[in-house]
Amino acid sequence: MRRLLLLASLLLFTAGCGAVQSSEDEATDAAREVARKAGERLYGQRPRTAEEVGRSASGIDGVEVLQVTGTSTHDGDGIDVVVRTSGSAYNRWLDLEEVTVRRCFAVRVSPKSEWREDPRDTDCLDGPPLTFAPPPEPPRLPYEELRAKLPRVPEGGRVDEAEVRRRVAALDLDPAIRTEVKAAGGRVGVLLSVKGNGFDAQDCLLARVGPGATEVWVPPQIQRMPGEGGCTVGNALYPAPPPH
Repeated sequence: MRRLLLLASLLLFTAGCGAVQSSEDEATDAAREVARKAGERLYGQRPRTAEEVGRSASGIDGVEVLQVTGTSTHDGDGIDVVVRTSGSAYNRWLDLEEVTVRRCFAVRVSPKSEWREDPRDTDCLDGPPLTFAPPPEPPRLPYEELRAKLPRVPEGGRVDEAEVRRRVAALDLDPAIRTEVKAAGGRVGVLLSVKGNGFDAQDCLLARVGPGATEVWVPPQIQRMPGEGGCTVGNALYPAPPPH
């Protein structure tokens, strides 16, 4: 009877071990989860170049970028990023010490991608991970210079739109800075802006020249979000109330 019980216990243990995933497989799953989370971080509808996607991926903890293919997220099948990640697992019944693996996966970045899309297993490429130059800094919007250049018109005076345009032109702005000047209601509005990406807050500077007051300001961030109308010459002439 005792032998039968011992045999039954051994059979149960053996069956249980057969169902247990190996530590290497568990570690590989952990590495895959790092790649999957990287895909979540890169997911989005905003158009991006291969350089932008690669730079973003290389900044994610635990991720090494080995290859970037494609030109833009919105061209063809989008961009494929081959990443190398690591994962660890430890089973005290099977392992003497923790098992750590390094694995490579291909992450697709495209508006057609699905949320939490599984990364594809792929071979690791030889060589060190790719490095990316920092993104170019947008030109500085000349707040103090604009404030100093714009004319001051006394109470009861008349604002000369041509004079405002001349003084804005005299700033010799970076070509990446867009300017717009418009007159309405006896005042002249000025907009200086840098092209945004269509998703994040845009950089812009507003000014209004009127009898008795010349003002220069940066709209609140919420007003500079796409679709909010904060970075328009109309908002310079007729400012929207600040958000509460």
